[in-house]
Amino acid sequence: MGEAKDRLKVLFLCTGNSCRSQMAEGWARALKGGVIEAYSAGTETHGLNPDAVAVMAEAGVDISGHRSKHLDELKGICFDYVVTVCGQANEHCPIFAGKTKTIHVGFDDPPRLAKSAKTREEALNCYRRVRDELRRFVEGLPMRLSQ
Repeated sequence: MGEAKDRLKVLFLCTGNSCRSQMAEGWARALKGGVIEAYSAGTETHGLNPDAVAVMAEAGVDISGHRSKHLDELKGICFDYVVTVCGQANEHCPIFAGKTKTIHVGFDDPPRLAKSAKTREEALNCYRRVRDELRRFVEGLPMRLSQ
């Protein structure tokens, strides 16, 4: 594990900090903990989505101890990057002082996708697809951040 001062501080931001940003934080901690100090927050708080927890657990990443956090709780942390993972967070993303770079990488909203599912398994497949897309994105970090 890299020294904390050597790791990039990356915040994954979405609207409710319930699903996409939580999964991104979980992947970053699991896959890139040596080079990234990962955080997640929302422009609002909607609580941790249990289906996001379930599909991450299937992939071997435990995010059950996470909680939905408002961006204001992380004031005072100087992030290197803020990654908005939904359009609404991108539109309402505050300006960060200093060297912080903000990038937008949009991912579909699993709960919205799952609304039209006819079975529980079909609903979970919506979460799994976004989980796997987030994993592929995080696997490319930190290189993807500077492109």
